[in-house]
Amino acid sequence: MRYQSLVTDFAHPPALTELNPAESRLASALARPKWIALGCIAVLTACGWLALGLLAAKSGGWAALCRPLRGGGFDEFALTLPIWVAMTLAMMLPTAGPMILTYAEIADTAARKRETVVSPLILTAGYVAVWLGFAVAAAALQAALPGEILAAGRTGALISGALIMIAGLYQFSPLKRSCLTLCQQPFPFFFANWTTATAGVFRLGLRQGLYCLGCCAAMMLLMFATGVMNVIWMAALGVAMAIEKLATTTRFTYCLGVVFIAIGLGFVGSGLLS
Repeated sequence: MRYQSLVTDFAHPPALTELNPAESRLASALARPKWIALGCIAVLTACGWLALGLLAAKSGGWAALCRPLRGGGFDEFALTLPIWVAMTLAMMLPTAGPMILTYAEIADTAARKRETVVSPLILTAGYVAVWLGFAVAAAALQAALPGEILAAGRTGALISGALIMIAGLYQFSPLKRSCLTLCQQPFPFFFANWTTATAGVFRLGLRQGLYCLGCCAAMMLLMFATGVMNVIWMAALGVAMAIEKLATTTRFTYCLGVVFIAIGLGFVGSGLLS
């Protein structure tokens, strides 16, 4: 009889008679963590793209955001930090979708069994914290670089080519493969490290963010070679990173490595011939 009662309650949850209709609808929505995760990803990504649009408008158009990389001390840091933050939100949150939804589906199953769960928002906050740290470090590095280090010309082509080739070679490294595997297959990670503590779930988000950083940082740093806000490269790399994480093998990763090496060689060749 107890089992039958539990099954009945699971299939037909009791009405929230103590709440008004609006509160009842809110409670129903909050009981579906995977929809919270989807909404969080969509809102934060939209904020990233909106910030980029506003920056473009203030800078006199998208072309101004695709200028060669410049150094310039604190003023440059204050100007470019919002750009790096917007770029990381716009590029990296969509690639985190499978990981966040995997956690949300596990949490959703646990919530239906009336077990304690922590919102996917906490996991997402840990993940975002890692990439915000990357944005700060990238903006600081840009501010510390001397002059127009990647300006057009022979030196710029050689440095850009070297950076792109390094990113291509990294695609074949053991560290890349290890981090990519953890990004592609998040379920075993959550199953082995499941916790119902808020701080523990935040740490899971931090760890997943670090795995993602190890997987994608080399490609993100290509922004130094292509212009910090080259929108075409940003869109192409965002799609490439999303496909890479959704794939089940390393074949696409190796193909990207070959493409990057070829592009890098092209840059180096053009620099040597100029």
